[in-house]
Amino acid sequence: MNTLDIRTVDVVQYVTPLREGGSLPAIVKANDGFMYVLKFRGAGQGKKALIAEFIGGEFARAIGLKVPEVVFMNLDDSFSKTEPDEEIQDLLKFSVGLNLGLHFLSGAITFDPLVNQIDGLLASKLVLLDSIISNIDRTPKNPNLLIWNKELWIIDNGASFYFHHNWSTWENHLTRSFPLIKDHVLLAQATQLPAAAKSIELSLLPEKIVDIIANIPEDWLINEGDTLSPDEMRAAYILYLTTKLSMIDVLAKEAQDAR
Repeated sequence: MNTLDIRTVDVVQYVTPLREGGSLPAIVKANDGFMYVLKFRGAGQGKKALIAEFIGGEFARAIGLKVPEVVFMNLDDSFSKTEPDEEIQDLLKFSVGLNLGLHFLSGAITFDPLVNQIDGLLASKLVLLDSIISNIDRTPKNPNLLIWNKELWIIDNGASFYFHHNWSTWENHLTRSFPLIKDHVLLAQATQLPAAAKSIELSLLPEKIVDIIANIPEDWLINEGDTLSPDEMRAAYILYLTTKLSMIDVLAKEAQDAR
């Protein structure tokens, strides 16, 4: 049963690049009148970063965290032809087709762990989510979190699932824990890890996982050099995620010990 409702929109205006992002995302306007942060398929980590962004964002939403709306964004070839900056021109050229957008939170500020106090259960949920999806990029140096309307919003999950950059060894990652959680920006505030683990187990039921993975665009699962077919990749993501969820008490203990 497909319960996700991911909209597809067309890019109608390239507004400005976001230089602080390593992959040069951009603020764009879509044909629905809204502004989005566009993540490009032609950027460094390619379509796999979009897949990680999509799964991570929808998992966060499923466990009750705040994530900007995720949309699929069609980019046509007209934008590269009028762009004077060569680097951006190439990026636009290599990104024609389906990309990923996140609703732009105008006026949001970057989360600062020294200033922003977060509810202990919420912090614990995010710590465990990042353990499950093996997100190596939520550190004090680069929190990838925003404060908007006095609430915490989750962005940038593109560095998750690093196993999918080499499908020939992905099964080695199945039962590993996530020691890098020791560097997580919210670890100190994650005071309710056992309660968060219970809550996540109840939210991420097997059918929810299957639903999210089923919504990954087929096109994103086709890459030169990949040894698995798109269907095999979907099955791999599902097995990886269900295995991690079955280990959630182990992950919670690892995070607790790291605290």
